[in-house]
Amino acid sequence: MGRLDRLDSRLRGADLVARSLSRAGTRHVFSLSGNQIMPIYDALVDEDISLYHVRHEAAAVHMADAWGRLTGQPAVALVTAGPGFANTLSALYVARMAESPLVLISGSSPAAAAGQGAFQEMPQSKMAEPVTKASWTVSALSELDGAVERAYGIAASGRPGPVHVAVAVDVLEAKTPADSAHEPAKAGPEPQVVQDAAASRFLDLTRGAARPLMIAGPAAGRGDSRQAIDEFADAVGVPVVYMESPRGVADPSLGAFAEVLPEADLIILAGKRLDFMLKFGREPAFSRECPFVQIDAEESAVAQTEALLGDPGRMALKVVAEPAAAVRELLARVGGSRPRRHGWAAEVHSAITSRPETISNETDALHPVQVCREIQGLLGGGSVFISDGGEFGQWAQACVDAPERLINGPSGAIGSAIPFALAARLARPQARIVAALGDGTFGFHATEFDTAVRYGLPFVAVVGNDAAWNAEYQIQLRDYGPDRLFGCELLPSRYDRVAAALGGHGSHVTSAAELAPALQAALDAGLPACVNVSISRQPAPAVRRG
Repeated sequence: MGRLDRLDSRLRGADLVARSLSRAGTRHVFSLSGNQIMPIYDALVDEDISLYHVRHEAAAVHMADAWGRLTGQPAVALVTAGPGFANTLSALYVARMAESPLVLISGSSPAAAAGQGAFQEMPQSKMAEPVTKASWTVSALSELDGAVERAYGIAASGRPGPVHVAVAVDVLEAKTPADSAHEPAKAGPEPQVVQDAAASRFLDLTRGAARPLMIAGPAAGRGDSRQAIDEFADAVGVPVVYMESPRGVADPSLGAFAEVLPEADLIILAGKRLDFMLKFGREPAFSRECPFVQIDAEESAVAQTEALLGDPGRMALKVVAEPAAAVRELLARVGGSRPRRHGWAAEVHSAITSRPETISNETDALHPVQVCREIQGLLGGGSVFISDGGEFGQWAQACVDAPERLINGPSGAIGSAIPFALAARLARPQARIVAALGDGTFGFHATEFDTAVRYGLPFVAVVGNDAAWNAEYQIQLRDYGPDRLFGCELLPSRYDRVAAALGGHGSHVTSAAELAPALQAALDAGLPACVNVSISRQPAPAVRRG
């Protein structure tokens, strides 16, 4: 029995929120404090939920995002009203584009003072709508019952994504009889069935194609969904490609995939929207005659594909169903011998596994490939590798493999690597956690080293320091010329000293001979560690088949 139960027979709205989180299986809450959520902080004291207090609200959402990607289960970020909430919007967009399940709970100004200019009054639910699956405001105690459970269900169902619930502070402080609180019934998702005609048509299309390709989206490439898709793709002899980078078909981690894509004579989209990542299905990325099959939980995604293709004949089949469930049904119906497409499968595999081999440097600084090769040496079974965006991040994504990987995702945003690493440590307590990020990226959430030290969450951050916002620097160099370089250079700052000042481990590397010992020392330190490596300014790798 909690403290409030002992004092009176009534529960605050905040207690209902905390109890709902416990019932939903919440283990961690990632948060930054503020006036309008202090009742929830107090209520969490009586629940078996760990609170991780970060240094910026966006970091709380990034941590929840990483937890969702690694576990498949929604995590919770908790922030205050007004500016505190507003700080989460870009991080919500990152999670939305990466199809990561999370629940953001924000405190908001009093419902009783709505429209009267209350402290930090802001239309929070409307602001979050474009970057979430759902967003609403709880303005009365009666609306609180079941709100958390509903948010969890929406976040994890169909195409996963973030859900936002704003709760007015006077609702959190209001009281209700304890016996009026109950556990809402949990309605499971309606089963999605692949109709017999669609299943037969799908299997006929895959068997009749000589060069089919399955392209799966971010959520479809994780956990049980990936296993189901891999099993099905193997059974029907279709190479499968998982796509989660904003560079899409030109993703360096997909090697020379863009070179074989136009050869495909059937494209199967499994939980992947036809969008900028796939060049909107147009030439020269795709053959003009290539038909498409789409399996997606959202009708809007299928409608988008139909609109972009234009020609109704190219939409060979559409299946509105959750991709993993659909392919499990289809797998049960696969009969006969597996189609023989060994040459095509080998060609796709060869293209995807192509990697940059040669390096050249005109400076004494290390080439990104040299750094990535040493990072690879740290990673083994059970490792989690995190790569942020930017040019150094692209080299890392091209050159480093790990059992589990987190990247910035289709949003193209940068800055999430350090919060991702903290959440990865919680989700994978025994794993080696290594993050690669650029020097510009480091500045977004450098103070989360303080968070990592406070909660004992060791990881190794390798900062590729080229003293520039190098992605934009390379655009200027390529498009405008060397005499038009402007505004994208940084100082070669000692980010390792920042980490050390916050209680972590730091080391500075300026030569190849120093790199491997510095990485090992960072790993052995058992602390949040920053290895600051001076690298040359290199454009992202353009991988070609040999």
